[in-house]
Amino acid sequence: MAQTIIERYRRTGLHFVEDLGNAVQLEMVLIKGGVFTMGAPETEEGSKDYERPQHEVTIQTYFMGKYPVTQAQWKAVAALPQIKRKLEADPSNFKGDQRPVERVSWYDAVEFCDRLSDHTKRQYRLPSEAEWEYACRAGTTSPFHFGETITTDIANYRGTDEESLKWSGSYGRGPKGIYREETTPVGSFEVANAFGLYDMHGNVFEWCLDDWHDNYEDAPTDGSPWLDNKNDNLYQQKGSAVLRGGSWLNFPEDCCSAYRNTDTRDFHIINFGFRIVCAAGRILQ
Repeated sequence: MAQTIIERYRRTGLHFVEDLGNAVQLEMVLIKGGVFTMGAPETEEGSKDYERPQHEVTIQTYFMGKYPVTQAQWKAVAALPQIKRKLEADPSNFKGDQRPVERVSWYDAVEFCDRLSDHTKRQYRLPSEAEWEYACRAGTTSPFHFGETITTDIANYRGTDEESLKWSGSYGRGPKGIYREETTPVGSFEVANAFGLYDMHGNVFEWCLDDWHDNYEDAPTDGSPWLDNKNDNLYQQKGSAVLRGGSWLNFPEDCCSAYRNTDTRDFHIINFGFRIVCAAGRILQ
């Protein structure tokens, strides 16, 4: 029998730390630019047509949150002066300072980024979909950044079968696992990808800037967000946005590097969170 191999890493890349006060910090990891193939091949188990056509994308260097935004980080930024909309100080269903914040909409995440940018004078925002996948893959082409399969020992997702819908709790040659039915503190599994990012597969879905498109026909190849409305005021963006990474509620194939999900920008639920990026070297005046 062939052996199932999963690469386990504990890494810290080049990074900077944003001090949010009251011992709350935000760690940002350097993601060096490069060229990668975005999307999934037809041969990848569980892949969908909306993950294709595969296409080459050139990414510029940026910083990305080492973890999804935590509840402690959310509370610190929610206390900063309002830019466009109010933020609930404690929106999450599963409480814990080091758990990822959830039950936040796309618009809430944009407001978080704008408040943080105003406070720090650095340009924070949601990642483009291309930036997210590039960061998740960290140079890999396998379904997950740690290999061909996934287990609930190294990620938080639904590892049990749903027999009535014929959904499987295993992926490839990987085993079944457990279903925790809740979020876990960020970085709990101590498994990072080659860029030093944690929790890229499972825990919470992560909002991206992009509008949803049914496939990658005519998608940007420069890593920029694919927005149909080019208005700089993101609060005027309508319709559905992209979500990436899967969650504690989802089955393993929904946690693949190429998997895409979508919902309306004003929607918030107990498995939707986000991770932020910062333009490398960009200081706001």
